[in-house]
Amino acid sequence: MVSIGGDYALFEHLILKEEKVSVFHELKGNIAYKGKVKGIAKIVMTAYDIDKVETGDILVSSMTTPALIIAMQKAGAFVTDEGGITCHAAIIAREMKKPCIIGTKIATRVLKDGDMVEVDAERGVVTIIKKTNES
Repeated sequence: MVSIGGDYALFEHLILKEEKVSVFHELKGNIAYKGKVKGIAKIVMTAYDIDKVETGDILVSSMTTPALIIAMQKAGAFVTDEGGITCHAAIIAREMKKPCIIGTKIATRVLKDGDMVEVDAERGVVTIIKKTNES
């Protein structure tokens, strides 16, 4: 017999966690390459999303792969949910000399396409300057 109470508690925890994600103004992560840049966030989850990245945009992804290199060349900085100092995003950021914050855990859930953000890879902080739904 399955415990409904346990499943409900897990569901409730996930719902509450999702609500808290929407009120973030700042994200923290690990610095992969230092620098500071402002730009428009673009969520890139697969290679099919690379066309939406324009020069100077902030590439936001759960993690990067070689299929995203074209978008990474255009981007002004990278922000990822996952990764360590030897992950793909970190290595490419160092090669391209672009600010990069990795391991935020929630960047792809908090940030939306079109949000104006500042990537401060001197402190390991991504600040949301203006959400797309704000006027």
